[in-house]
Amino acid sequence: MAKMDRSSLRSPGDVEGIHGVDFSGARNAGAKIWIASCTIVGDVLVLEDCRPAETLPDSARNRDRCLAALREFISAKQKCAFGLDFPFGLPRDLVKASNWEQFVLSFGKRYPDPKEFWRASHSASDGHEWKRVTDKNDKTPFSPYNLRLYRQTYYGIRGVLAPLVQRKSVHVLPMQGVPPGSKPWLLEVCPASTLIRMELRVSYKGRAEKHPGEKSLARAIILKRIESTGAVSIPAPALRGRVLEDYHGDALDSVIAAFATFRAIKKLARSPVSGTDADMIEGHVYV
Repeated sequence: MAKMDRSSLRSPGDVEGIHGVDFSGARNAGAKIWIASCTIVGDVLVLEDCRPAETLPDSARNRDRCLAALREFISAKQKCAFGLDFPFGLPRDLVKASNWEQFVLSFGKRYPDPKEFWRASHSASDGHEWKRVTDKNDKTPFSPYNLRLYRQTYYGIRGVLAPLVQRKSVHVLPMQGVPPGSKPWLLEVCPASTLIRMELRVSYKGRAEKHPGEKSLARAIILKRIESTGAVSIPAPALRGRVLEDYHGDALDSVIAAFATFRAIKKLARSPVSGTDADMIEGHVYV
């Protein structure tokens, strides 16, 4: 078990803002990545904004421009924590590096494009889709290199984590700990796993052809359940409407990501930042 001295940590109470990021590796990532921005007021997370990443300064629907804008957005947010919905690592046997930071910084050179990442990972695992320890423990739906997820993993690590780690702009938990200072924290989250933990197994994405209001109702149920914990407040009716009206579910997922991140930093206030040996090389999902 790897731990940091509790006295050396910046207190989670010093975190002033939370941003939940529902990530995408699609070509039009700017339209698919949603960001829920919140402030912490006492013990409550207050949703202030929820919008697609294409609306960030200097952003666009184009993936490269969007990810560049997202990196700048993250870097500029001091005393904040970000919950990002993509795998921060791979199963240990696929990590050809001595530590997580080395793995991230060499990722782009090792895998020049998403297809090579998918091909090499499947080849190394003999066609099987291995999961990380945290994927098994926290019930994530897929392996990091599953056909439905590998682009998200690839562009998340290469396009977001690697540049930020290279510039030493962030602290990635638990692998890099939380030293004193105001740099933003990055945590891996998975809205699907958070909903499973809350025993909310409902279909809420897309449009139901036979019952048009069914998915909309499901989104409302999820949001109400989150608010009923007393941890989240959405004071603006228009903002609530924006979250619920996005039938793709990306806006709601960003709110769930923010909620999971808030729960995680509250737990960190009560115990040291720690991770198992597997966590420190593979990453850890905060649910």
